[in-house]
Amino acid sequence: MTMEKLFKQVGDEVSEFTAEEYAQHAADKVESVAKAKADEAETAAAATQKAALLARLGITADEAKLLIG
Repeated sequence: MTMEKLFKQVGDEVSEFTAEEYAQHAADKVESVAKAKADEAETAAAATQKAALLARLGITADEAKLLIG
């Protein structure tokens, strides 16, 4: 795997990231992936809970929508 070169621009000046900026960029990428996975798991859990509730009530999602509003 090759290291990607990242640059920042301040005004007209363009410079390569420093070691600290590369480390922060890598940490941000890891955090972003972890957050996406957590959001995905939360969405799946909510869908499972919704399906369980509908099954317990013995109604479909369309019937629930009609009851609510």
